Amino acid sequence: MAARKDIRDKVTLESTVGTGVRYVTTKSRRNTPDRLVLRKYDRIARCHVDFKETR
Repeated sequence: MAARKDIRDKVTLESTVGTGVRYVTTKSRRNTPDRLVLRKYDRIARCHVDFKETR
């Protein structure tokens, strides 16, 4: 059975504040080819901050 290439990739989002908090999510390679930036809750900083995609 041949391995098929998935359209959705697993990506890791890391906090921009430098606390080391990470989220794991998926994104579509077809719709968002550039790096993903989401505003999510940082448990250590106790506020919503930008999380950028790391590779």
